[in-house]
Amino acid sequence: MLKRIKWKLVFKCFAWVVSLGALVTLMGFIEVKKAERTCKKVQVVLPGNQFFIERAEIDEILKENNGLLIGRRISNINIQELENRLKANPFIEYAKVYVDMDGVIHTDVRQRVPVLRVLNMAGQDFYIDQNGLKVPLSDHFTARVLAANGQITEGFAGKVDTLRTKMAKDLFKTAKFIAADSLWADQVVQLYVNDSKDIELVPRVGNQKIILGNADLLEEKFKNLLVFYKKAIPMVGWDAYSAINLKFKGQIVCERRDSAQFIKPVAAISTDTVNAQIKEIQDSTINTR
Repeated sequence: MLKRIKWKLVFKCFAWVVSLGALVTLMGFIEVKKAERTCKKVQVVLPGNQFFIERAEIDEILKENNGLLIGRRISNINIQELENRLKANPFIEYAKVYVDMDGVIHTDVRQRVPVLRVLNMAGQDFYIDQNGLKVPLSDHFTARVLAANGQITEGFAGKVDTLRTKMAKDLFKTAKFIAADSLWADQVVQLYVNDSKDIELVPRVGNQKIILGNADLLEEKFKNLLVFYKKAIPMVGWDAYSAINLKFKGQIVCERRDSAQFIKPVAAISTDTVNAQIKEIQDSTINTR
């Protein structure tokens, strides 16, 4: 009968049970020791180059209603409540609070990153962050980002919220595209929504209206604009045209500064040097697609 018992398996199971019991005992001991410890320090990690919320403000949030944390027993500090309080701040995108065995409360905070500042038709002013959420302005910091105004109906209730209108979503998409390219981030200083509900780009260099239309085919539209800058502007100068229209697929349409009418699509003009140069722009654009 004894020979039939698989002693190796029995010993293995016994070892597992002992190990598990020891682990449970150790974890319980650790929790008891942690609860008996007092808070020695509050360490805050606040990365990034935005300053919507300052370290002093985080300290105020952490001690609100609970008083100072340093010197208090860890068991008397509601860590989850502290974390939830931080997350409730509109300028904080992510927050994590935890305690180590040395009695140090670690607070990791990530601020929201704005990509666009919007002034709507009702006079409401707010940011749109990199996640496409509306965020209020800060009393401490003004972000250096694109501004958008004009015929914008997107409302703002004063709290973090999602975008509701297609125009606001197009503005956000356009702003993210521009921010991702150093050339356009330097050249485009503002977005404007005109009476026709088209997005216009306000350039840093040049005084033309650059009509983008909507946020469809952004890569193609900006590629066309770059070709125009490289090939037409050196020939005719910055003041030759009052408007550059990119909204029509497969062509660039320009308006002379001395004319109230749009010229024909670039591919149809070949009567003078300027129009021949624009035709070359159009041909180059078509060949690169």
